[in-house]
Amino acid sequence: MWIIVRCYNEAEVVGDVIRELRLAFPKIVGVDDGSLDSSSREMATAGAWVVRHAVNLGAGAALQTGLQYCLLDHEAQYFLCFDADGQHRAADAVAMVERIRQGDVDILIGSRFLGSAQGMPVGRRILLKTARFFERITSGVHLTDAHNGLRVFSRRFASQIELSMSDMAYASELLGLIRRSGLPYAEHPVTIDYTEYSLRKGQRSINSVNIAMDIWIHQMLRGRRR
Repeated sequence: MWIIVRCYNEAEVVGDVIRELRLAFPKIVGVDDGSLDSSSREMATAGAWVVRHAVNLGAGAALQTGLQYCLLDHEAQYFLCFDADGQHRAADAVAMVERIRQGDVDILIGSRFLGSAQGMPVGRRILLKTARFFERITSGVHLTDAHNGLRVFSRRFASQIELSMSDMAYASELLGLIRRSGLPYAEHPVTIDYTEYSLRKGQRSINSVNIAMDIWIHQMLRGRRR
C-alpha cells in the first residue's frame, strides 16, 4: 500500500500532512513537481520518499510519476492519491483503503458532495457541479465529484494508467481510462476542508476555461489518430 502526495510549493503545510498520514501509512512518496520552495526537504523530514521533477509539469504528470514509482514495489496492491494542501483528512484515506480492500471495486473516488465541503465558496460549488455535468457527457462515467484529488486504485487499474495530459485536465482523461478499463468503480463520502491557505493555493475558476480547451483539443487529436 502506497500513498502518493503530489506537491507544488506547499512547504508551509506538506510536512504536517505527511506526518498525519504516517500514523496509518508507512509508505508515502512525495512527488515534488518542480517546487521553488523547501517542499522536498519538508516531505523528506516528515518521513516520505521524495521524487522531484526538475520543472513544474502539472498535476497529471505528478500523478503519473508517483504511480510509476510505487508500481516498482511488486508487493503493493493499492495506491492512494492525497493532496498536499491540507484539504483532505487522513481518516477518510483510511476508510477508503478499508473499503477498496473488500475487493468489489478497483477504483474508489472521494466525493465531497456525498460527504461534506467545509467552507466551500458558492462559486466553487457551482463550478464543480457544472464540471460534473460536462464530464458525464464527455466520458460516460457518472460521478458526483470527478475532480476530487482523493482517489485509491487497485494495482490492476493503476498499471493501466498512462496519462498524456500533464495539467489539471488529466482528471477528465482519467475518467476515459476508467470507462475503457471496464473495471468496477465507486465513490466514497469524504470531507474537504477549505481553509484560507487552501483557497489561496487552489485553482482559480478561470482555469476551468483552460481545462475545457485542453480536454477538447485532446479529444480532437485522439479522434484523428484513430
